[in-house]
Amino acid sequence: MRIVSVVGARPQFVKLAPVAAACRAAGVEHVIVHTGQHYDALLSDVFFSALHIPEPDVQLGIGSGGHGEQTGAMLAALAPVLSAQDPDWVLVYGDTNSTLAAALAAVKLHLPVAHLEAGLRSFNRRMPEEHNRVLTDHAADLLLAPTEVAASHLAREGLAERTVVVGDVMTDVVHQVAANVADAGERLLGQLGVRAGEFSVATLHRAENTDDAARLAGIVAGLGAVDHPVLLLAHPRLRAKAGEHGVPLESGAVRVLDPLGYPDLVALVSRARGVITDSGGLQKEAFELRVPCTTVRTETEWVETVELGWNVLAGPGEIAAAATRERPEETDAAPYGDGHAAERVVEVLVNETGRTA
Repeated sequence: MRIVSVVGARPQFVKLAPVAAACRAAGVEHVIVHTGQHYDALLSDVFFSALHIPEPDVQLGIGSGGHGEQTGAMLAALAPVLSAQDPDWVLVYGDTNSTLAAALAAVKLHLPVAHLEAGLRSFNRRMPEEHNRVLTDHAADLLLAPTEVAASHLAREGLAERTVVVGDVMTDVVHQVAANVADAGERLLGQLGVRAGEFSVATLHRAENTDDAARLAGIVAGLGAVDHPVLLLAHPRLRAKAGEHGVPLESGAVRVLDPLGYPDLVALVSRARGVITDSGGLQKEAFELRVPCTTVRTETEWVETVELGWNVLAGPGEIAAAATRERPEETDAAPYGDGHAAERVVEVLVNETGRTA
């Protein structure tokens, strides 16, 4: 049996790690195709090495561009690669342009497609991620949902027969990594001159927050007004947009740092007072590490984090208050699974092979 995984961006590399390990354990041939959507070493190469993911078998090197341009280039480049591999499954991850391009390329070649992290919905059609996930779900043959809520969304769209709830593979990773980064955490705190529980970690990358100069300025002002240090891990795109808009990122409480490799990120977040982000992945990671999160969006796909009190949605003017709120009530809830989602993913793919023909 052969599975081709198509990835291209940081959250997908994290999800890929346990799937690659589960494929090895099950004796399944696993081919990794990297589109190059994230081409910066800090956002790509370092994740493969830190998470012990095999080097990609195919590197497309697509790089950045507008949504249509980037997706079209990926679609054209993926078609001959997938045709040559002729896999039993094309496995696509999450909600990026790489996800949609791979799903379309595979469908047009009549290759079975499985979508990992299927069924997530923000119900905000202005988000490119929402377009990608909805279109991918309706194109795919098998929908691997992380939660019962995601499965219920798929059922309402008439996709229940294609859906299997497997849990969230990012939960597999975060707990494995957190158990091994105690030394790294203490080293990082020393290097940064901060103490455990007295700082927040922030990330910001979504177009809705970075492309509008006034909104970006308001968010940065909100971060700066927090009453403790805010370590802003600045993605290259954020730096570029801030420069374009003339918005200085480092002001008030904000200290600007480069993005971190995944183990260092987990080590830092696990020792933080809070997280401030617009990242879907980091919302979940914060919850799994039981670190309060403030999400700078009007909605979230990970509604369980809000319902359980560990995540608050905030506009620019609400960031400071949200980031200094009291710690929520402790919970043993595990809406994202038991840490064995990747094993179930591979098991389902093996069992479903040939049934989509």
